Amino acid sequence: MKRSAYLLLSLMLFAGILSCKKALVQPPLGSLSESIVANKNGVNSLLVGAYAALDGMQGGDQGFGGTDAWQASPSNWVFGSIAGGEASKGSDGGDQPAIDPIINFFSDPNNAFYNGKWKALYEGVSRTNNVLKLLPQATDMTDAEKAVVAGEARFLRAHYYFELKKMWNMVPYIDETTTNFNQPNDVDIWPKIVEDLQFAYDNLPATQAEIGRANKWAAGAYLAKANLYQHKFAEAKALFDVVIPQGTTSSGLKYGLNSQFADNYKPSMEDNSEVVFAIQMAANVDANGPSNANNGDMLNFPYGGPFGCCGFFQPSVDLVNHFRTNPVTGLPYLTDYNSFPVKNDIGIKSTQSFTPDAGTLDPRLDWTAGRRGIPYLDWGLFEGESWVRDQTYGGPYAPKKNIYWQETAATDADLTSWAPGSSINYLVIRFADVLLMAAECEAEVGTLAKAQEYVNLIRARAANPQGWVYKYKNDDDPMGGFSNVPAANYKISVYPAGDFAGKGKDYALGAIYYERKLELAMEGHRFFDLVRWGTAESELNAYFSYQGKITKDVSRGKFTKGKNDYYPIPQRQIDLSQAGSGPVLKQNPGY
Repeated sequence: MKRSAYLLLSLMLFAGILSCKKALVQPPLGSLSESIVANKNGVNSLLVGAYAALDGMQGGDQGFGGTDAWQASPSNWVFGSIAGGEASKGSDGGDQPAIDPIINFFSDPNNAFYNGKWKALYEGVSRTNNVLKLLPQATDMTDAEKAVVAGEARFLRAHYYFELKKMWNMVPYIDETTTNFNQPNDVDIWPKIVEDLQFAYDNLPATQAEIGRANKWAAGAYLAKANLYQHKFAEAKALFDVVIPQGTTSSGLKYGLNSQFADNYKPSMEDNSEVVFAIQMAANVDANGPSNANNGDMLNFPYGGPFGCCGFFQPSVDLVNHFRTNPVTGLPYLTDYNSFPVKNDIGIKSTQSFTPDAGTLDPRLDWTAGRRGIPYLDWGLFEGESWVRDQTYGGPYAPKKNIYWQETAATDADLTSWAPGSSINYLVIRFADVLLMAAECEAEVGTLAKAQEYVNLIRARAANPQGWVYKYKNDDDPMGGFSNVPAANYKISVYPAGDFAGKGKDYALGAIYYERKLELAMEGHRFFDLVRWGTAESELNAYFSYQGKITKDVSRGKFTKGKNDYYPIPQRQIDLSQAGSGPVLKQNPGY
């Protein structure tokens, strides 16, 4: 699908034609008229283009309108993970300085990252609207075929608007019937998002010929997520009660957890039972064309060692401390994890000796963060300071979920530009996420035993030694395979029978929230979770107080409730909305 999208790039020019054709006496040379595109082949080609917009770019490191790809990355590594306290910006203070005010919550509406993200998401909206506008004119399609295309287009449109909603809250709504595109942002768009997802759920098939396409069950899970975000827990639970036992992937695999946690991040395993909806990435598909790889995360590789660039997105010390477990119970320290910090190598040169932490740890840590003395996939032992650009600024760790293996670098790494893209898909929703959202709903409606059951499914997978990180057989030959000796002192247990019910709703929700941070760390969810839970102010200011004493990147951080829950509307978009006596778009409170 990715290859098709770029081969059919000429069709995408149609997006601009629809909005400006009335002002032109003669269409631009090389453009396509509605009569040419309004048929089965044309509509499906436009639909592929709507999928292609999911990655936030048009190829290489340039996104829509010249935006840097990382500004609009679908992984939300800046807006979701770093702003949520899961990671430091990384690199050094002089590199991509626009990120610093975002993660410290003193940015203004002129920050280029906001405009880049806005443009990318509305590009996706525009492409889906073009599909839906032309679909009724396609006389060579059956009603059943049209229903499926409409379902996919509306699923994608709901996704783009969901991203806009959680970033900015009040945003203008434009659909296929809109003729005046300068719309105000004075109406809540949740009903429109839900309407699109409900249509997709009702009309999409359970399986698809291509695994990258959305199916009925992806729409059902996303609809439940939309209800959850609105605190409609009973409605969300009713959907999860259907999706969890009946749902399948687009290829027909019954939803379930992968046997090994790390399989979620391997391109060779991308068609697996845990995929609910993923943005497809591909490396090395066209040596002479634009890159289709995950370039939104191209900055997020260790600065030294085998990668060279660029040292961003370093797991925070605070995040790593979350993975400490009680040596007796194997459970996490839900409220005082920073009282039991994981030993790190800040200030210790790679040429100096260092012994990794010997205490008990959740094994998911070493699939999430690269840390000194622990195998970094099959690239060798993570060397610490020599693989980090500035420890005092970003800390001692490196990201890991977005890193390809050395063994498969020839197929999984896209080295056509100055920084590596990869073929690792971005998982918008995976089944572990579904289970944790369902657990949250169960706790909110009072069925605490069921909530615990869902959480324990995830912890049981993490506790299976088959999925742990192991030491190399020979540290000097990391490609030579792994031994049967765990790389660290891993100890993790499920919550004991009756724990949630016995300790009550607040305890259960706290455990669920904590489990989301462990399981979904560095996957772009955290900030948006904190906002919808209403805990962003307390959580993030506590993070700044702790982490700011360790790394300089967040030493000025302060979150203000009522302002920083949403990002500022890009000033460029407000300026473009000028009409009559002033702009149509209104800025978010506090900016």
